[in-house]
Amino acid sequence: MTIKDTAEEWEVRATETPFTGNKTSVRTDDVVMPDGSVARRDYQVHPGSVAVLALDDQGRALVIRQYRHPVRHKLWEIPAGLLDVPGENPLHAAQRELYEEAHVKAEDWRVLADVYTTPGGCDEAVRIFLARDLSEAEGQRFEVEDEEADMELSRVPVAELVRGVLAGELHNNCLVVGVLALTAALAGEGLEALRPAEAPWPARPFEA
Repeated sequence: MTIKDTAEEWEVRATETPFTGNKTSVRTDDVVMPDGSVARRDYQVHPGSVAVLALDDQGRALVIRQYRHPVRHKLWEIPAGLLDVPGENPLHAAQRELYEEAHVKAEDWRVLADVYTTPGGCDEAVRIFLARDLSEAEGQRFEVEDEEADMELSRVPVAELVRGVLAGELHNNCLVVGVLALTAALAGEGLEALRPAEAPWPARPFEA
């Protein structure tokens, strides 16, 4: 048997948006259940995100330490950001985030994993890229503000990140999925077998 997620949409009898924020909103749907009853479901509507596991020629991942107010933690993360424009090519967005957050560019891009971060309460979809053949980006550094003004940047061996994940010391979703997916790929068919950078992404369709 092939284990594969499948698209499906149950009937929605009514919908409303009780809250609209700067980047996301909250939606309430009345959804018809299999037995014919109707259940109310509240969830966050999210534009989607990209994240980049940037790997240098010494096998170190580029990571960022940033304050995240909802969880009251400074988390080690990989560069990431929102898909600000509907239909935006996720590769272009990932390249932009790597430049803005780390002032780095990469020549080799592949897809590591596509995930729904919290499908029980949010429709956010994230595409996590692997970026290799890194070099310093040209031009001025991106001007940061708010939490990003306090960011720390480091390069850490992937094995140390895996250790931290399994020890319960690292918690960022994209970092956890990224380093474990990379480790699985290296132990399996290798990085050349990963999907190309512009592989289709049904969760957030885009034009190449």
